[in-house]
Amino acid sequence: MRPGDRGGPYSEYFRSLNNELKAHGPMRPVMLIDLDRLDHNIDVVMQSVGRGGKHLRLVEKSLPSPGLLAYIAKRAGTQRLMSFHQPFLNHDAQVFPEADILMGKPLPVRSAEVFYHTHKGPFEPARQLQWLLDTPERLQQYLALAQGLGTRMRVNIELDVGLHRGGVSDNAVLAQMLRLIGAHPQHLAFAGFMGYDPFVGMGVPGILGSPQALFEHVMQRYDGYVDFTRRQFAGLWGEGLTLNTAGSPSYRMHEQERTSSEVSVGTALLKPTHYDLPSLSEHVPAVFIATPVLKSTGQVTIPALEGTSRVFSWWDPNQRETFFIYGGNWMAEFESPSGLQSNGLYGRSSNQEMVNGSPAVGLRVEDQVFLRPTQSEYVLLQFGDLLAVRGAKIVETWPVYG
Repeated sequence: MRPGDRGGPYSEYFRSLNNELKAHGPMRPVMLIDLDRLDHNIDVVMQSVGRGGKHLRLVEKSLPSPGLLAYIAKRAGTQRLMSFHQPFLNHDAQVFPEADILMGKPLPVRSAEVFYHTHKGPFEPARQLQWLLDTPERLQQYLALAQGLGTRMRVNIELDVGLHRGGVSDNAVLAQMLRLIGAHPQHLAFAGFMGYDPFVGMGVPGILGSPQALFEHVMQRYDGYVDFTRRQFAGLWGEGLTLNTAGSPSYRMHEQERTSSEVSVGTALLKPTHYDLPSLSEHVPAVFIATPVLKSTGQVTIPALEGTSRVFSWWDPNQRETFFIYGGNWMAEFESPSGLQSNGLYGRSSNQEMVNGSPAVGLRVEDQVFLRPTQSEYVLLQFGDLLAVRGAKIVETWPVYG
């Protein structure tokens, strides 16, 4: 039995986007941000944050465009950012001079030194920046840097709450770091904790435990570190500490607890395909790649197999039409028209990728093929300016980080 014809024309949503891009787009691969869908996702997050009594910190690496970040921050009413990359951090400090920035990973001390030497503008690192540190050895390096610069650094300590990707994993190591901070108040200040727990909402195999059981284990570890610090280092504990936790897959579960002060969210606001998770069922896809069809060449023809290639089209109706698109080979999945697929035998291409479908897809040259990225942080940087659309109309363009 032959495979069925899975193809189909655009939905009304993508038909409208196709018409807009053909009339007003640049006719090259672009990344679209749907503002109506983004607004919905922001509102879902803020409703959860409100129920949990927490603040929202935006994950800059997952939303790597100052315009996109500014749009979300305004609607969400937050100035809290999480940065992961020294060049981006310097850029954030200039573009968002009022921001409160928490680093999302421990950087080599040389990266921190480069930040200070290249920083310009009114942003005050001693007040507005928290360095995430994970070991006593790295903390000692940062202390030496602070002493050399004659500045004071705010230190947020990375906790291993179950991800096992580094971070403090026992009270003895935590005590070493807290003692070092306490012994150098002129150069170090304890700013809080960060415990990242995306695995709670990523749909791990049931044999590893239910999401609720994993979450309870995470909070048991987090609470243990908090209680230890309150008891043993009361002089460092105080109001206004940043007790950061969660991640896009798990942020909603933190409505249940009152230990953390804030949750970090980034990719969930755009919902690429890797975030099609039960924990994000209320979110909608808000980011798409669009690229024009350059050529339409009929049935599949494979180099050196010209005489036998027709068997592929005979066997599979979804190989009866061949299109070559502008670019390709992205971390993305075909979205519209339905039924499109790459040709593994012909091979992938980042220049002109072969895409096959049935005659029902109805594509013509200069029509757009739409894809959903599998992730946001890297893929969003590959297309130049983002195109923001509302009601299927291009309304803004936003440069991405360099």
